[in-house]
Amino acid sequence: MRKVIQAFRPPFWLALTVLVLAASVVFPAFRLAATPLMIDDILKQLDREQGQFQSLSATIERTKVTVVVNDRSTESGQIEVRRDGKMRIDLTSPDQKTILRDGDHLFIYTPKIRQVEEYDLAKHRGLVDQLLLLGFGTSGESLKKNYLITLHGEETLTGQKVARLELTPRSDDLRKQISRIDLWLNEANWLTDQQQFYETGSGDYSIVQYSNVTRNVPIPDARFRPVWPKGVTRVKPQD
Repeated sequence: MRKVIQAFRPPFWLALTVLVLAASVVFPAFRLAATPLMIDDILKQLDREQGQFQSLSATIERTKVTVVVNDRSTESGQIEVRRDGKMRIDLTSPDQKTILRDGDHLFIYTPKIRQVEEYDLAKHRGLVDQLLLLGFGTSGESLKKNYLITLHGEETLTGQKVARLELTPRSDDLRKQISRIDLWLNEANWLTDQQQFYETGSGDYSIVQYSNVTRNVPIPDARFRPVWPKGVTRVKPQD
């Protein structure tokens, strides 16, 4: 499971995940500007947004920081995700790679070596959903159920007013992989502008940023079908 989470831990992700964003306003903040923001206010806003979220397309940039050697590596591309949990990430820099989730299966296609890795997520679906759907129409109720939440106040990120949350996974299994997640929620739409995932033990972390967001546009099923060029090698790594 660790290899699977590392592959898409924006999220990506996704872990992948993951799961967002500077998009159009659907629900404005229902509070006076001078009123201090509380966790309950944020959870209510997320519940309202969750009912409206259908799909999302955005530019994604993920920077992995390896603390012990002070190394930073960045990859970027496009992400498409739907309310039903289907997800596609097409990385274009520095190397091409497609990460595809279709139900209980995850595929990682690397054109450079003509290889597709296939993972069965059925046994870990609950953990995968926690990461991949984090900020993609996540309800406040779900967030409270799966994480201990600390509000670190309000900040400005890329010119947008955001609320910064610190999330500690309640699941023992997830905490073995990720000790903490920081989430920057755009107060204009209550979706995620940025996520930061801290790996357990090593202290390494990944920062995932989203931009050029388009919300609730139709994304056809064909975008999530695992169709690859002829002659690719298929491998099924162990969990």
